[in-house]
Amino acid sequence: MDFGIDMGSSSFPTKCKLSSRTVSSESLYKTAQIRLLSCHPEVYEPCDDSFALVDALLADRANLLQHKPRLCMEVGCGSGYVITSLALMLGEENSGVHYFATDINPHAVEVTRATLEAHGVHAEIITTNIASGLHKRLAGMIDVVVVNPPYVPTPEEEVGCDGITASWAGGENGRKVIDRILPVVDELLSGKGWLYMVTLTANNPSQICRSMREKGYASRIIVQRSTEEESLHVIKFWREDIAEMEGARAVASGSESWVSHFPLRSFWRGNNVSSG
Repeated sequence: MDFGIDMGSSSFPTKCKLSSRTVSSESLYKTAQIRLLSCHPEVYEPCDDSFALVDALLADRANLLQHKPRLCMEVGCGSGYVITSLALMLGEENSGVHYFATDINPHAVEVTRATLEAHGVHAEIITTNIASGLHKRLAGMIDVVVVNPPYVPTPEEEVGCDGITASWAGGENGRKVIDRILPVVDELLSGKGWLYMVTLTANNPSQICRSMREKGYASRIIVQRSTEEESLHVIKFWREDIAEMEGARAVASGSESWVSHFPLRSFWRGNNVSSG
């Protein structure tokens, strides 16, 4: 699913008001290089939300390495910046990881493939809506899911429409697509699975966390970033059965919990999806 917007548009939604890189994480660990990214007029170019998501992965990199994921997936890969960065930052220390990337936009699939190739890394790239055709076969197998969803509040009729609008259109409160993604991710994640997701204040992220809590997930903010109009949060979710371990890590590292901010193997060979 292409989650971006046309950088040449004259009327940007909140999702990509700022395009400058606010934190240079490339100086700390290897991430995707902007100059090597492929592009297309109908595919999102990395922006503040993309950078925040990669910075969150970098901030949690030590835990990710200790986690030793075997299967990682990005839902809505767009330009391929995030999944490429994840593969690069884990690659040397965590060889043997397999990566998947999905997008409903065939242009995004081709752009992601080119971006991965330019960086010398590989992922299975699938043209599909969220993970349709995959979630049954990969149920309970994915150790890390990353997603930068279309979270901008828009009229409901814009959600899933043709063209670039679908890249940002999130419907009422920006939750329409988010609320479709979360049950799929819940099905995909392994027992030790982690989800990293970008949200906007307007999405009511505290309610998202309460909803995930009911499904057995703990959560905390990894990165918070403010733009001119809104505040972005990259939230990490993990299954409650390892919550005590995560809580201990958070205390040891000085990280704040979500509550402190808001009170309250063999690859498949399928017939119904196209694989890159």
